[in-house]
Amino acid sequence: MTADAAKYAAMQQTSTFQELIRLPSPAPAPQALACDGAHLWMGSWETQRLYGIDRQHFTVFEETNAPGKPVGAVSLGGELRIVCSEGADDHRFIRRYIPGHGFKAHEGIACPDDTGSFLAFDGARLWLSQRYNQRILELDPAGKPLRSIETDTQILGIAWVDAVLYVSLWYGKQGGCKIARVAGGQDRLDGHVQLPFAAVSLTHDGTRFWTNDVKATAIVAFVIE
Repeated sequence: MTADAAKYAAMQQTSTFQELIRLPSPAPAPQALACDGAHLWMGSWETQRLYGIDRQHFTVFEETNAPGKPVGAVSLGGELRIVCSEGADDHRFIRRYIPGHGFKAHEGIACPDDTGSFLAFDGARLWLSQRYNQRILELDPAGKPLRSIETDTQILGIAWVDAVLYVSLWYGKQGGCKIARVAGGQDRLDGHVQLPFAAVSLTHDGTRFWTNDVKATAIVAFVIE
């Protein structure tokens, strides 16, 4: 058994959610969320702005208007990719954002089927979730789908951590929110962990996950043990 396979097999045993930090969001309706190491980047659905947050002091050091409502975000090292809902018809584009410089207005990729919500990066390629289509797409550099992972419900967030894709799933008021996992190279979701709130967006700082508790207007750090 490979090291990744052994790690994933161990996670299939009973896991629990542990909240570590809960802090007030710097803006209402926190939606998109990404971590580039020392910083969190949060996009507000209500203000249509992107906020750079110092993780240590939880203060905003950068703020800018987005081309539309920021839906999902991911860090690619020195820059970000943001899914934006643009115009009255809710067209979805993946936009490039460079911290300290802003959005590249003329650079964008149309989401497949004109729909997309959350982003993850596996170190080589972008992954895009389609909430109501209930699937996650691996994309080539032009935004063309290469692979699809189907889910059984709505998707609230995705994040790659090592060789595992973590997925926040919404099962309605009765089932609530659960975190599931997909091991690299597989197409099935396993290891569901119940959360006490709807976790909108997922990102990881190398040690812990971060997500949005939209109803509480809070940003939350947690681990799965």
